Amino acid sequence: MNISVFIANKYVKNKRDAKFLSLVSVISIFGIGLGVAVVIMALSILEGFDHVVREKIVKLNSHLQVTTFGRKNVSFNPDLISFTKKKLNGNVNSIAPYLSKEAIIKSRALSEGIFIYGIDPITDNSDIKSFIKSGKYRFSDYEGNPALIMGKKLAEKLFVKVGDKVTIFTLRMDSPPSETNPPAIQQFIVSGIYESGMAEYDDINCYANIKDVNEFLGFNNKVTGYNIKLNNITGLDSIEAELQNYLGYPYYVRSIYKVHQNIFTWLELQKEPVPIILGLIIIVAVFNIVGTLLMIVLEKTGAIGILKSLGASRKQIINIFLIQGFYLGLYGLIFGNLFAFSLSLIQKYFEVISLPSSIYFVSSVPISINPWHYLTVSVITMVMCLSTALLPSYIASKISPISAIRFE
Repeated sequence: MNISVFIANKYVKNKRDAKFLSLVSVISIFGIGLGVAVVIMALSILEGFDHVVREKIVKLNSHLQVTTFGRKNVSFNPDLISFTKKKLNGNVNSIAPYLSKEAIIKSRALSEGIFIYGIDPITDNSDIKSFIKSGKYRFSDYEGNPALIMGKKLAEKLFVKVGDKVTIFTLRMDSPPSETNPPAIQQFIVSGIYESGMAEYDDINCYANIKDVNEFLGFNNKVTGYNIKLNNITGLDSIEAELQNYLGYPYYVRSIYKVHQNIFTWLELQKEPVPIILGLIIIVAVFNIVGTLLMIVLEKTGAIGILKSLGASRKQIINIFLIQGFYLGLYGLIFGNLFAFSLSLIQKYFEVISLPSSIYFVSSVPISINPWHYLTVSVITMVMCLSTALLPSYIASKISPISAIRFE
């Protein structure tokens, strides 16, 4: 075994019992490990937020949304679908028309303001069915009566469950009510209750068959817009601009990033201070090594003097403390990675930490276990550990043998 490695092992371990690390080393390892775990958890949570929120928004909406200026309802245009597919050269996964309207929903207990969305069960690409917690994805009962699907939070507010009846009120023909144009009133059966975890949807959106909504509103095959899902969203902004120029007035094309600009801006703002905060955490953690090694230098001053008097070179002395810094960093990394991985698994599968979905768009802290986070943080931390170990190593190498022995 190399003499520097042998002596470094002795310095890291307790001289009385080689099976246990010394108290100073344990404190240093714990500090490094805790810093590494915090950094990894922060990155995992941020990526988890970004991934989950984006995925849910796209599932409930689309990559591109085509409406009209002023969001006026227009007649269904099958040519628009064929033109769009042709223009985007096979990049279209699906195109689904929808009809939306503000309305009031009333149960036996309460009334609430909602958006009712008319969707085509055949072409629907909102993937609302994947979020259904009770009931079924269907828009009529066994007798053919119209049915709707509502969010869990809304159902809890109205005290309704699957199979209950609710009444919806809204304007007919987009015109103020009058003797010749009374308000639209329709009774629906609750066929399903969904939960996306995003209060913005669960609290206000109801989904019904677009044919029933057209009839309810007094329209004849009208739509509010079209949801377009793509196979490849690379260069989504340029695709949006290209399609807008192609379709022209009165159509208005917006990407998912513009439709929900507030949410995506919030996600980006979360990432802004991350490099500074995480950098400070790592720096504080690895500076434990400087303090630990300097304490060991003071403690082992006499031993260093004896080594130098026996012929140990400056390079060997430096290597001893560099190897010791490497060991401390390695043990800290192992502890930090295992600790972060354990916490991530606990949160991912048991959702220990919950969040108010009305603020954070999700009901629990999302976790994304990405091996690159662990690798990147480990490499950066190890580099900083070795870098910070240079100072005490250099100080130890400059100690005079005679002064060291006298000091002892």
